[in-house]
Amino acid sequence: MTQQINNKRPLELIIHIIGWGIFFSFPFFFMNKQGTYNVSWMEYIRHSVVPVSFLLIFYANYFFLIPKFFFSQEIKKYIIINIILIVLISVGIHFWQEVNFVPKPEPGLPPMNKPEFHFGHKKYPHSNWFFVIRDAVSLTLTIALSLSIKMSYRWMNTETARREAEQIKIEAEKSKTEAELRNLKDQLNPHFLLNTLNNIYALIAFSPDKAQQAVHDLSKLLRYVLYDNNQTFVLLTKEVDFMKNYIELMKIRLSDNVRIDVNFSIPLNSATKVAPLLFISLIENAFKHGISYSSPSFIDILLEEHENGTLECQIRNSYFPKNENDKSGSGIGLESLQKRLDLLYPEHYTWEKGIKDNVYTSTLVINNELSN
Repeated sequence: MTQQINNKRPLELIIHIIGWGIFFSFPFFFMNKQGTYNVSWMEYIRHSVVPVSFLLIFYANYFFLIPKFFFSQEIKKYIIINIILIVLISVGIHFWQEVNFVPKPEPGLPPMNKPEFHFGHKKYPHSNWFFVIRDAVSLTLTIALSLSIKMSYRWMNTETARREAEQIKIEAEKSKTEAELRNLKDQLNPHFLLNTLNNIYALIAFSPDKAQQAVHDLSKLLRYVLYDNNQTFVLLTKEVDFMKNYIELMKIRLSDNVRIDVNFSIPLNSATKVAPLLFISLIENAFKHGISYSSPSFIDILLEEHENGTLECQIRNSYFPKNENDKSGSGIGLESLQKRLDLLYPEHYTWEKGIKDNVYTSTLVINNELSN
């Protein structure tokens, strides 16, 4: 803002110089067709007393009285000081002109007629107070002009400051959001790796060959996690391939009494983009709480892209809550998912979840226009 104000000051100075220059040179516009002036230098000097008085009271208000009293809400002081200035200057102008420019009658001659005010064909004599009142009104208008200009500049500077403050706030919030997203990704990747390694560790005990294949599959998943998801949004088709690989990896250690039903209804040529690792937390949660090795259990996974670009992910699973001794995942997945949704899709998503008849259902619907 300081730089913008400094850039405006030369223009403001030029405007003031031009304005007062025109005001002081006004008498020279009275040139007749013969190229001579109807105004003598003595008359010009007499005329200049008034503009100089206007200039003084203008800048006395502009630089001192308005900032010190008017903008400080000391309105009474401001008005009283200006009234005193108007009276003193008006009377001072009158007496200065009386002393220096009003011709004195020569000795022995009758006194000169009083000045007359012409209106049409009629003449109206008036006293010297007419000029005092005229100058006082002009000085009042000059003060009003100074006040209006000063308030206009103050409003423009305040508005500029407000816009810059809003822009700084927006940029700060954007930087904060980006930092939070990076932090959430940093949390999510180790969380995902921890859950997967726990599964492979359990698999080694009863099937080393499957565990070896699982490690190979895990390397492909990690390649996506570490290299392919560094952007804010990725192609939905890549995210779906990642989820398919993850589900296949999880299915290796499952017993026959677990039913897994997966349906990805996504066009092969879909150009839709989505935040990476967005749905994996829901799938992880389903495998964590929906699987029992002693009782029949199931997981139903549906991810559908509608014609209007809306994404709907619904996951249903049997519910077998873990006890306090099971700390795998530490619940950070769903917490991070909620934060990422708030940051990436504010007011553009709905997430409903709950337990009914011992079945946990999670339905996430995303209006995906932000990432297209």
